[in-house]
Parts: sequence; structure tokens; C-alpha cells
Amino acid sequence: PAAPSESSATVVEFENPLASPLPLQGYLRQTNSAGPSPAVVLLHGCNGNWRRLDERWGKRIASWGYVTLTVDSFGPRGIKNTCGGGAPVDLAFDAYRALKYLVQQPFVDPARVAALGFSQGGWLALTSIEHGAIEKISQNKFRAAIAFYPPCLGFKGNMTVPTLILIGELDDWTEAVECRNMADGRDDWGISRQKGEGAPVRLVVYPGAYHAFDVPSLQTPIQYFGHHLEFNQAATDRSIDAVREFLDATIGGKEQAKGLLSK
Repeated sequence: PAAPSESSATVVEFENPLASPLPLQGYLRQTNSAGPSPAVVLLHGCNGNWRRLDERWGKRIASWGYVTLTVDSFGPRGIKNTCGGGAPVDLAFDAYRALKYLVQQPFVDPARVAALGFSQGGWLALTSIEHGAIEKISQNKFRAAIAFYPPCLGFKGNMTVPTLILIGELDDWTEAVECRNMADGRDDWGISRQKGEGAPVRLVVYPGAYHAFDVPSLQTPIQYFGHHLEFNQAATDRSIDAVREFLDATIGGKEQAKGLLSK
């Protein structure tokens, strides 16, 4: 059979640990690589839109040679939106449910999987890799995490793996200052945590950018739940470069580089 195209996504159902009769589901994109590939779990924000997230980032990251799995945390639970509050507690385990599914696939390298989340999904990504109960409970581990404009309040920054946080300076929903406090130390271009405990946390703050700066449908700014959302092309372009460099450095490995060179 022909190798799966990087541009096509397949809906997959994972093993269902929920009380719901419907299993957790997601969009899976495979690579054309012959051997097991590194993979990225994508986690959506409080308004759902997992399909759009797959189109926006899943497709792009798959084109770089990574398997991607964009999780739908809301559909199986019958949830439309949690932006006003009320996200179920067990959402915190969805990243690991996705990871458990991926490591069982022969086309995935189980030692090279990262979590990537946006807003509420960014919070889930950070929760999944901070030292604590959620991270300890899973037999499988993420090797890196990326969070776009996550709520950083409440995190101590004691991460188990390298972490990248990308946020807009003007974000009035998840404030950059809270992520700065978490990363603890600053300069204009990025922040690295150099302390005795925890893996490095790198924070990049984009000047002039608001919440959801990477969403092209927000070229006309909107007010959403009392917050300013607006697309920012410059911040998006820089974030794409930052994500690619971070993934290459943390889970990409030699095979990944070889695959990119052969394209």
C-alpha cells in the first residue's frame, strides 16, 4: 500500500477511560518515514475547535516529519465550550491518554513524544510535565512540552522536561507577567530557567501580540468572554520557527534531520 500522505488526517478513537459511551478521539497524521517517528500531541483551547487546530498546526508539524495527534477533549464529553469555566477535572489526563495510544503505534518512537497546547490546552500541556501527581501517574512520559498563551498562575515551574512557552505581551486573558514569574528571570528575547530543580523553561514574549495571535481567522480582532483576541502575522511567523527549532532540538533527533534533508 502507498505510504500515507502527510496532508491527510484520519479520525482515530483511543481506548476509552471515561464513563461516556464514546471513546476519546483525535485527528492522526502519519509521516512518510520508514522507521518510527517522533510525535506531537496537540491540545485545543477552551472553545474546542480541534479540527481547526489540526488544520493550523497538525498539518504543518506533520510536514516537518512528525506524527501528530490532535485531541478532541470536548466531543466525547458532550461539551461545547469551557471558556466561562467548568472544565471537567479529568481533562487533565487527556494528554496522557493520547500518549498511551501513540506509544502503542509501530510508526511512533515512544521515547520522542512532545505535548503542544493552546490556552487551556497549554495549561494541560504544562500540567502533564510539571513534577506532581499527573506526571507521576503515567507509565509513559512526554519528552518536551510547548504551551501557547497558557494560564501560568499556579505553576511553580518545576518541570520534568524542557518546556517552551510562547505568549503575547498584550495578552489580557493569560497574562505574560504570570509566565515571566514562573520562568523567573528575563531578557528581551527569551528566558531560560537555570536553577537546581526542574528542566529548562524558555519563555518567549511577542511584542504587540494578543491572545490567540496564531489564529488567522482573527485578522479582524474580536472581544471573546471579555478578552481581546487578534491574529498577529509577525508573532505567528516567529512562533512557527520557535516551535520547529524546539521540536528538532528536543525530540527531532538524527533520523528527523535526515528525513528533512532528503525532502
